[in-house]
Amino acid sequence: MKGIHTVTGIQPSQSIRFCHCHEHLMLSRGQSYEVNHSLWIEDFDKSREELQAFRSAGGTTVVEAQPVGCNRMAEALCRLSEETGVAVISSTGFHKMLFYPASHWIFSAYETWLQELFERELTEGLFTDGDSGLPERQIRSRAGIIKCALDVPGLEHQYRKLFAAAVKAREKTGAPIMVHIEPGSDPLELVRFLEAAETDLSKIYFCHMDRACPDIAVHKAVCEKGISVEYDTIGRFKYHSDEAEADLICEMIGSGYEDRILLSLDTTRDRLKAYNADGVGLCYILHTFLPLLRERGVGEEILKKLYCTNPGRILCY
Repeated sequence: MKGIHTVTGIQPSQSIRFCHCHEHLMLSRGQSYEVNHSLWIEDFDKSREELQAFRSAGGTTVVEAQPVGCNRMAEALCRLSEETGVAVISSTGFHKMLFYPASHWIFSAYETWLQELFERELTEGLFTDGDSGLPERQIRSRAGIIKCALDVPGLEHQYRKLFAAAVKAREKTGAPIMVHIEPGSDPLELVRFLEAAETDLSKIYFCHMDRACPDIAVHKAVCEKGISVEYDTIGRFKYHSDEAEADLICEMIGSGYEDRILLSLDTTRDRLKAYNADGVGLCYILHTFLPLLRERGVGEEILKKLYCTNPGRILCY
């Protein structure tokens, strides 16, 4: 059946009415926490409260971006979706190597083994372990997207192997790919790698381009290849203002790329209102940022593409 692959089953793409394409809802304490203490989101009741508010505001769908073996809380994601009615799309794949302890299996695993792991999560079920030892315990809920990360210095050593495994898993399953773009990395190098692999670029989106890549010409070059850009530096004022974010989006829309833009918040513990009263919360785009875009003259038809039509097209397979 063709549709979006959520932790509670396959749904038609039309079920997406408002989608965040890169979030973190539950995250156990591990290596990510050692790198950044805000990368720890372990309270089920608070995460449920956050998702309930999102649902009440009109949100329907969230892509949860934590991959296998990197402190993902798969069973909690299933419960959250069941208890709130928000469709959660879970990720297989890999994150930046910084988020794994030195003894982690991801460093020694062969490409074929990684490909098979990603495929199993997409077709059989999510692994609930694997943060330290090898993943062994599966549940029936499946992943619906492959998470990847492009770091500095680029496609060297581990990353070339990991991207090759992800692309081959995409080819076998049809699942879309999202890519964390790290500041200082080269998105166009990755575009060339993906072109050489002859994978469907229309099923891929690059995340964090609005804070990772200051050159808007690179954003446009990525979109010209058919890849989408996901903007999530919204309400993140240590990077730039919402006005600057709106300027970027309006420039991309004005250049004809409204079919290649996705939105999200890339939330952490500090940015979720249920965990931190000063956080922006998952409702921020709906309540605050969309009105700003409307003030800039962005019409409802184009807005719907950013939060509904574009995600539905990319996430459906």
